[in-house]
Amino acid sequence: MKNNILEAIGDTPIVRLNSIGAEVESELFVKVEYMNPGLSVKDRIAPLIVEDAEKKGELKPGGTIVEATSGNTGAGLAIVSAIKGYKCVFVMPDKMSQEKIDRLRAYGAKVIVTPTVALDDPESHYSVARRIVEETPNCILANQYNNPNNPESHYRMTGPEIWRQTGGEFDAFVTGLGTGGTISGTGRFLKEKNPDIKIVGVDPIGSILYGLFYGETDPEAGSYKTEGIGESFKPNTLSFENIDEVVRVTDAECLLMARRLAREEGILVGGSAGGAVAGAVRYAESLEKPQRIVTLMPDSGMFYLSKIFSDEWMVANAFLDEEEIERAAAPRSAS
Repeated sequence: MKNNILEAIGDTPIVRLNSIGAEVESELFVKVEYMNPGLSVKDRIAPLIVEDAEKKGELKPGGTIVEATSGNTGAGLAIVSAIKGYKCVFVMPDKMSQEKIDRLRAYGAKVIVTPTVALDDPESHYSVARRIVEETPNCILANQYNNPNNPESHYRMTGPEIWRQTGGEFDAFVTGLGTGGTISGTGRFLKEKNPDIKIVGVDPIGSILYGLFYGETDPEAGSYKTEGIGESFKPNTLSFENIDEVVRVTDAECLLMARRLAREEGILVGGSAGGAVAGAVRYAESLEKPQRIVTLMPDSGMFYLSKIFSDEWMVANAFLDEEEIERAAAPRSAS
């Protein structure tokens, strides 16, 4: 029995993919992070961020936790706040799904929605969050983009879990690039256990991280639809030190793969997970010898029902046409 819901964080399962990736010789496995209480990988970082602020005396009883979030970190922090009695204020860009906004409000958090603009714009979710902290007593900014407890939580928790669950018998770890906490912390642990394990990042076209990793100017940097991966700047929590390769994926690949995972594997995940799996398949296609590849899937598809899993939204945004919807609805032959 658990003393509270925080003790249920972690030990998420690793599952073999049987349909997706069947065309490659490598074995593909996914770590299903929506099995965490807040339905995402971000549950892992919230307790350590809050505990560290408490130890430093930065957060006192009755205080307020503020964060600029795409939704999942906010949910993790809201769960910790519910247990510990803190107030929460979350600032989100308006490209995020309504489900993510409603979820945070369900936990009792105050949610402020800002325009999707550059981070240094005074109206960005990051700028607004910092301004709230400056104006509010007994208040901290969780600051997932700069907080070393973000990658540290994955070094302590996610990496050891993957190593234990696989017995160390795998060749590559693939995950999306965002704040960089997951790949930096997990990658550091796995490289310490076995330097031959390949650490592969996945970045959506439109993000600048692929170009930064390879030291290139990316002419395609700009906007993109996929939530939860990619950035317009390099977070301090992202270290390239243990990353061997970065693979790029399109919005369409991310979103269509998420739909395939639901329909072919029974795994309902978001676009960042779709991107990670699409990236893992692309990485596998580049290999000369078959490998065992573990991919981390960050969150649940429940937060994208009005977007990724809405045929109307997918058609309106040119990711699907009517003929593709009809083909997808046709029954698949049993394998």
